[in-house]
Amino acid sequence: MGGALERGSQALSHRGPDDKGLEVMIDESRGWTIGFAHRRLSILDLTPAGHQPMVDESTGNMIVYNGEVFNFRQSRQTMEESGVHFRSETDTEVILKGFGRSRTGWREAIRPWRGMFAFGLWDREAGSLSLVRDRLGIKPLYYYQEADFLIFSSEVRALLASGLVPRRLSRPAIDSFLLYGSVEGPLTIIEGVWSVRPGHRLLYHNGEAQSEPYWEIACAGKESGTSDEAGIAEEIRELTREAVRLRTIADVPISVFLSGGIDSSAIVSLLRQTWNGELRTFSVNFPGENFNEQSYAEEVAQRYETRHSSILLSEDEVMARLNAAMEALDQPSIDGINTWIVSESAAGAGMKVALSGLGGDELFLGYQFFQSIERDERWRRTAAALPGRMRNLAGLVIGTLPLGSAGLKMGELLQSGEIDKSSVQLRRQLFSWRQRTTLLEGNVGSDSSGAAERLELLSRRRLGGCGSGDVINQASALELGGYLPNTLLRDTDMMSMAHGLEVRVPLLDHLLVERMMELPGDFKLGRRRLHPWLSAKWLLVEAAGDLPPRVVRRRKRGFELPFDRWLRGTLRPMGEDLLRLSALQGVLNQKAAGMIWEDFQARRATWSRAWALLVLAHWIRRNIGGTS
Repeated sequence: MGGALERGSQALSHRGPDDKGLEVMIDESRGWTIGFAHRRLSILDLTPAGHQPMVDESTGNMIVYNGEVFNFRQSRQTMEESGVHFRSETDTEVILKGFGRSRTGWREAIRPWRGMFAFGLWDREAGSLSLVRDRLGIKPLYYYQEADFLIFSSEVRALLASGLVPRRLSRPAIDSFLLYGSVEGPLTIIEGVWSVRPGHRLLYHNGEAQSEPYWEIACAGKESGTSDEAGIAEEIRELTREAVRLRTIADVPISVFLSGGIDSSAIVSLLRQTWNGELRTFSVNFPGENFNEQSYAEEVAQRYETRHSSILLSEDEVMARLNAAMEALDQPSIDGINTWIVSESAAGAGMKVALSGLGGDELFLGYQFFQSIERDERWRRTAAALPGRMRNLAGLVIGTLPLGSAGLKMGELLQSGEIDKSSVQLRRQLFSWRQRTTLLEGNVGSDSSGAAERLELLSRRRLGGCGSGDVINQASALELGGYLPNTLLRDTDMMSMAHGLEVRVPLLDHLLVERMMELPGDFKLGRRRLHPWLSAKWLLVEAAGDLPPRVVRRRKRGFELPFDRWLRGTLRPMGEDLLRLSALQGVLNQKAAGMIWEDFQARRATWSRAWALLVLAHWIRRNIGGTS
């Protein structure tokens, strides 16, 4: 066991460059062996007292932990009043003793925690292992089980590095990647490796693993009371301010990723309302009007007197970093390269903690599709109610009309059987049903684990938590439980921790999420406002207080890289080499993959599809080497 733990630990060295530890416990009379390895990024209590794995001297319980519980001192005070003694100033010890000793149950132990966390805790007396992940899935946690053996880690690649997990690709995961540009949890790209679901504990006892929820996203109905607009705005302001204030708790300097958009600018403004320390802000920009937001970020930095670093990278400078950024991907994803670059900048300046505005679009309804989701759902439900033969015929007819790519997509959708999915999920689709079927024809393997059915049940459960008829809130819940943890949060964690940088996301404080999801969707969009000026994120804008008008009124723009141009230029040889090589043999139909690439070069397909094939081929070649 020691060798496997050491190999896995070494694979995680980038996540914790400050300390490492390894502990093995054996109880021959009870027939178990437990081993924990840890890599530490020191942020709270920088002394050796924060070393992990950490053992509770009075119970023998042991923990390895990743993340931060920002209000841990409140829980600690309560425990001290009941006679519990502590030897460190860490939240790790509070979790270890609070979770392991709770007289009212593990759910009650977690209930007051505000933060991001993933941990494994061995209960010596019960002979059980608890794997616990935070409510929104900010921190990753994966496991592999075989017979009476279980191994877990913060990264899939560390499980592979242990030598205990077979390097076999999962067919449902490949399909999921082609569908969304990232693998949908609880699947992972490796067959048999699963993600602990957000808001869940996985209990492993006597060779059996059982997943139990302690928190799930729920939505209010359309008729919730919202007549007191000013009162609600003030309530959201206090919640966001407190969420930001809590995330300044650290024994190291704090920084912010500042793009110049509403979300990151609001974080800076709220920080200035609650915190007086020196504030570093970082932004990365690229030449070209469509990709340069430098002036917005600099205006915000000047207004709130931050020490700002604005880096303008040339194409050559990005290309020099690209291979390292792609190798940092724990699972293939079409997103994340930009986060790797800005994290490199912050870490290079000596930062260990950065705040991000992630979650703002999903929670405060910043995406444009929220404005039309009710209309989209009416169309989808009407089409779904048609008899199958009629839908197929309509799809065939629409597909022959001169309606461009939108017509082709609609025609394929009507014929695919996927019309029962939410409009949000349909909008997130990368490759169509027909393209995925062709790409996967005769390759990888079968779905022996029933993963597809598990994903379908999970999707229905997310909608079930918002069975109020509020389509806007349903869409928000699907984004918070789908795209956010499966792509944005996962990639942000991987790409920042590749540089030993912890990213905190105040807008995903669970108390703020709960209150926002109690409000009707059209109220959050501004449709019920008493004031004439509308903003898709008006509650966040008002919470921030005094954002520059130019920032508030600017057209929304994602943090993008000019991949369309690069894939036809500098990256074209790399893409063609990867698609010619054997990395995708036995995974995708290479003729079909080649046609996707050719269609992109001929401007008949989007860059994201070409980039997805390149990323998948690169990841497989780097981490699998073969597909047997």
